[in-house]
Amino acid sequence: MVSKTFTIQNKYGIHARPARLIVETAVQFKSEIHLAKNNEEIDAKSIMGILMLEASKGSELLIKCDGEDEKEALQHMTEVFEKISELTEWEEV
Repeated sequence: MVSKTFTIQNKYGIHARPARLIVETAVQFKSEIHLAKNNEEIDAKSIMGILMLEASKGSELLIKCDGEDEKEALQHMTEVFEKISELTEWEEV
């Protein structure tokens, strides 16, 4: 298992559009991918789970990947979170 902590920088936090990007990325991998905030952990392949985390600006999320392609999955998930942090308008997604 590999993991990385990421702090949400975008002023909008994680809502439906960034959640869609996260899920679209996560489902490409065989590994299990989870996001954890505080004591709550969800499957990153579930848009409802991601939305239920209520990750607002400043929230710390732990990205955990476990499986045969875990390193590649973590790299791509990190890139998605970086992209989300850089966006200022969701029309760019």
